[in-house]
Amino acid sequence: MMEEGKPIRIDIGICTYRRPELQATLRSLFALTVPADAELRLIVADNDAGPSARDLVESLRERSPFEIHYVHCPKSNISIARNACLAECDADYLAFIDDDETAEPQWLSELLAQAKRTGADAVLGPVRAVYGSESASWMRKGDFHSTMPVWVDGRIRTGYTCNVLLHMRSPAVAGRRFALPLGQSGGEDTHFFTELTDAGGHIEFARDAMVEEKVPEKRASFSWLAKRRFRSGQTHGRILASKHSGLSRIRQTSLAGLKFAFCVAMIAATFFSPVTRNRYALRAALHAGAVSGTLGMREIRQYGIAEAT
Repeated sequence: MMEEGKPIRIDIGICTYRRPELQATLRSLFALTVPADAELRLIVADNDAGPSARDLVESLRERSPFEIHYVHCPKSNISIARNACLAECDADYLAFIDDDETAEPQWLSELLAQAKRTGADAVLGPVRAVYGSESASWMRKGDFHSTMPVWVDGRIRTGYTCNVLLHMRSPAVAGRRFALPLGQSGGEDTHFFTELTDAGGHIEFARDAMVEEKVPEKRASFSWLAKRRFRSGQTHGRILASKHSGLSRIRQTSLAGLKFAFCVAMIAATFFSPVTRNRYALRAALHAGAVSGTLGMREIRQYGIAEAT
């Protein structure tokens, strides 16, 4: 519980891995509208084997209106970088933003306002994708890269770290860490927030807490999206497998298989509608991943190779 009259302290964690876009991210944070009675600090967690982001951070330090704390965590495992931010944070709140995103000036104020209004343990914001000319028309029209929460029965049951504020004094958050085995496959954020809500934690959404993310050419493809959906499905399937055993797990696998078959049928039925067809195809990849996850198959590696996210 925060003491009355004392400023609210907020740390912002940025995990980075060989991304020059980090400069634009930091500059956007320098321009934040600071919430009333708040003190801000930036934590940059460099996940590269060598301290490749150090020089960039040092070159911007004098321009920053906030203290910048640089920490080198050289394991090419995103969970280690996220956990470093959690360990280094001694503030009331910790926000996460990705190193290829830029925040709008009111971003943090909107997250904090929603946290205060609702008493939530975590508050998510939207990520708006910015498409280049290399992105296919179906991709832009269907907006396949933007990120929003998923509501199940009126509740947000899991989350993501590309735009979130954590209440560090919350019993559902304090001491919680990202799973190291998922630090190279991805899905560590889904696992973290699923455990948070399973422990009674409450996640809210701040619609106006916007960040933007440019879609690079290497991500502007169906194959990249399908690989990402399949990996997300693997994480979901692994979580289901941890909660079910025996016949119950077989039912979960069968259900995911039926959903996969339905999506395949819908791909054929909507073949001449690229947006709808590809949406079903990506859902099919998700459910195929879920089948894989419930069967205990190894998750594909995503971090510490060509890129970190």
